[in-house]
Amino acid sequence: MKQVENIMLTKDGYLALEQELNALKTEKRPEVIKALKEARALGDLSENSDYDAARNEQAQLEARIKELEYKLEHCTIADTSENGVVHVGSKVTILYEEDKETEEYTIVGSLEADPFDNKISNESPIGKAILGHKKGESVEVSSPNGNFNVIIQEIK
Repeated sequence: MKQVENIMLTKDGYLALEQELNALKTEKRPEVIKALKEARALGDLSENSDYDAARNEQAQLEARIKELEYKLEHCTIADTSENGVVHVGSKVTILYEEDKETEEYTIVGSLEADPFDNKISNESPIGKAILGHKKGESVEVSSPNGNFNVIIQEIK
């Protein structure tokens, strides 16, 4: 039996997936069905590239819909209550002790991670290390490139 994966999402992440699913079902699906009908009307399906393309698009669309439904059904929305510790949904400013540089990250579930937008996963080395820690604490981060320390300067 397949083990059910527990997916961690912030409220914003959940809403974004919900909106995407709704758009696929109410807007994209009717477009694909219309394209299929039009391609079918062109005649011989065995040599109809428009029909093949529409079928492929339909298959990809339905797979994405199933994937989104699964994720929404098996997700946990992060508890963002303010309790003074780093949790999924926190905006955290950290100071890298070695080079004295600061960075601000938002800790999110792995589905929402976007390093270019400073959203790091709770499963990343930094995310995993600082979860549950408080402002002012020094935390050792274990990474593939070696260990380093960070100080949590602010939690929002």
